[in-house]
Amino acid sequence: MAGRRRNTPDHSAGAGPQAAPAESLLPADYDLAELYGAGGRDEDDEDLDDTAVLVPPIALPPEAELAAAALAVPLIAQAVKLARWAAPHRVVDEFGDLVEDDRGPAARLIGLAPEDGEVSEEAVVEVLRAWSLACDLDLVELGTTQAGEHVAVPMEEVADAEAGDPSTVLDLWLTAAGIVRELAVDTDLLDIEGEDAGDGGGGDAADEEAAESALAEVEEASEAAAELLDEALQVLYELTAFAEPGEETVPLGVLAALLVVPEGEEPDEEMLGQITDLMVELDPMLADLAELGLVEHRPIDPELFEEEDEGTEAGPDAGAADGEPTEEDAARFGLVRLTPLGQYGVREWLLADGYDAPLIGDLAQGDAAALLRGLAESPNVLPDREVQVWLARREPLEGARELLAASRGLDAHSPVRRMYTAAAIDGLGEAGDTALAEVVDDPELGGLARELLRTHGRDVAAADRPVALWRTVDHFAAVLLVGRGDAGQLRELVGGLPVTDNPASFFGELWRVPHPYTAQVLDTVGELHTDRAVAKEARKAAFKAKSQQGNG
Repeated sequence: MAGRRRNTPDHSAGAGPQAAPAESLLPADYDLAELYGAGGRDEDDEDLDDTAVLVPPIALPPEAELAAAALAVPLIAQAVKLARWAAPHRVVDEFGDLVEDDRGPAARLIGLAPEDGEVSEEAVVEVLRAWSLACDLDLVELGTTQAGEHVAVPMEEVADAEAGDPSTVLDLWLTAAGIVRELAVDTDLLDIEGEDAGDGGGGDAADEEAAESALAEVEEASEAAAELLDEALQVLYELTAFAEPGEETVPLGVLAALLVVPEGEEPDEEMLGQITDLMVELDPMLADLAELGLVEHRPIDPELFEEEDEGTEAGPDAGAADGEPTEEDAARFGLVRLTPLGQYGVREWLLADGYDAPLIGDLAQGDAAALLRGLAESPNVLPDREVQVWLARREPLEGARELLAASRGLDAHSPVRRMYTAAAIDGLGEAGDTALAEVVDDPELGGLARELLRTHGRDVAAADRPVALWRTVDHFAAVLLVGRGDAGQLRELVGGLPVTDNPASFFGELWRVPHPYTAQVLDTVGELHTDRAVAKEARKAAFKAKSQQGNG
């Protein structure tokens, strides 16, 4: 079954080199079968796109902080408390459930019922659910005594969880989150069974066939719901990765629209109907996940449906005196936010399926050479964030000097290294300028250094003509490599080249620049320049540059 396609948000605006390559896709651009449960694809399967799946890097709190958040989830805390209460052992029934006499005390223990008085049926249901989770998480082990009694015995993990051991707590939470994620998509069988029961009367064979048909229908509905929920979580993961702090909350309608509306299109009437259907379908599933702290969720206001039945305007404009919806009006249609715990959970599921799900700061662990190499070679990276983490661990002048030294070279990635180095040093102020002043006569870094120093108002001479031309080629090559052929970005750069009224003279100098990307840069200018005369001269120069490279 083909997965839903969705509108990928544009993160490239203003992002410069952080933008993902045009030929790469983020996880939610793939259907469930391709992303989860398919650790790769058969090389002989030509029907699947071999485009790389990119997972945006995220920042997570320390594990101790995540573990504290997990222990603060009521259902987790209740399960741990019940497991401790079972010590040294607790008699259970043949199914492993609490016996009837223990249900009231257990409910009082975890705060579901008052110390005095009767225990409500709702409290009993909840305590049995918490006990069931304790069993599912292996916090208690079920067994039988020599006398034939069924008992539950607490496991060692209970003490570790109570002590807040991050590894233990997060393993417990992740297991619980997986269970809730599966239960959230369970289809209600009552309606289907009721319809089939009403059609009975055809004998055992007919009843069996009807039962098989109902089962197949239920399985298909559950698979579709699971696919929808996973895609919604993928989109939330991506949105949260790129969101500014405090802006991670997403209206439920926006989330549904990202799953329905193709990129660059406006929703039509049919799409609007699909968006509404998805909002209604996602709402209870997200509520289940919110119970484990995976998301923060404000459900759809049920009064909206009553207003619609009564003929009252229930759209986003409802309740706004001037026709513009207020934030509260919009919130009535549901809000959702992926929590740090939710980010942790989705990332762990991605990693379990063999996908690279980086953390911000992963590349900042080594020296400047390792940092720049990672930035240049990794397609799913946020360079500014990585550089910030790296520089935060060093004195500014020391960091600037290390970056400049590591950006030298004429290998395939060297222009990109210099681009990221320039961006990093540009924001270091006086320390950055001090490091730049030390390399103004460097054959590879001098043009970059003089350019930045003059931009910062420093009294330094412009680069000599050969150095300036080399810098032009180097910068163009970096944009060409990082943009992966982004025509719009390249056309802007091509239009800004300092071509004089005599393009033959300019390109006559440029093709002689001893840079490994000179020919590729000239080829690009020849393809994209809007002035035919300029484009022609660039192509001629590219031919000469290739000939020179061949002779060399």
